[in-house]
Amino acid sequence: MTPVNPCQPSPCGPNSECRAVGDSPSCTCLAEMIGSPPNCRPECISNSECSSNLACIRQKCQNPCIGACGANAECRVVSHTPMCICTVGYTGDPFTQCLQVQQDVPREPLSPCVPSPCGANAICREQNGAGSCTCMEDHFGNPYEGCRPECVVNSDCPSNRACVRNKCQDPCPGTCGQNAQCQVVNHLPSCTCDDGFQGDPFRFCAIQQREPIQQYVNPC
Repeated sequence: MTPVNPCQPSPCGPNSECRAVGDSPSCTCLAEMIGSPPNCRPECISNSECSSNLACIRQKCQNPCIGACGANAECRVVSHTPMCICTVGYTGDPFTQCLQVQQDVPREPLSPCVPSPCGANAICREQNGAGSCTCMEDHFGNPYEGCRPECVVNSDCPSNRACVRNKCQDPCPGTCGQNAQCQVVNHLPSCTCDDGFQGDPFRFCAIQQREPIQQYVNPC
């Protein structure tokens, strides 16, 4: 006699597998199926079979947020459906990409002195919304064209003055030594010893030593 296969036909029902164990059938559910034969079934067929924070994906209740949102976006599940929103400080399509919000940087009010309308050696001050130019201290000239110091070289000064630190000044103070007099000749100090004195007038003049006059003595 031909042996009888207890799994033909299968007594296990749908989504199950039958194995012959001796002369009896042994039924088990297929992989990823739940329940027990003959009532094997997938975990879900529709979303309603899953909890509200999961969705039925490939017959399994899974998190629908995985891979649903774009960069810089957050996902929330509402009634089995993924909802994507851009994170705080970002904007755009949350399902594609969210970009950082560009905040307008407050601009400083324009200054009429930047760039300066003044010439060289001049100072700009805002006055009634316009730039007002004045020469720097100890400088002269048209501040809108350029200011200059009182002098740059000696020839800018009278002949009895010298250009000292950009100002026409008497070059004599502190130049000559003791007991000497100073005169300015063509902007330069010239020192001479006082009458009755001799020596280096730029350092020190000493009293001139006079030889004693010998009186004539009559030998008679």
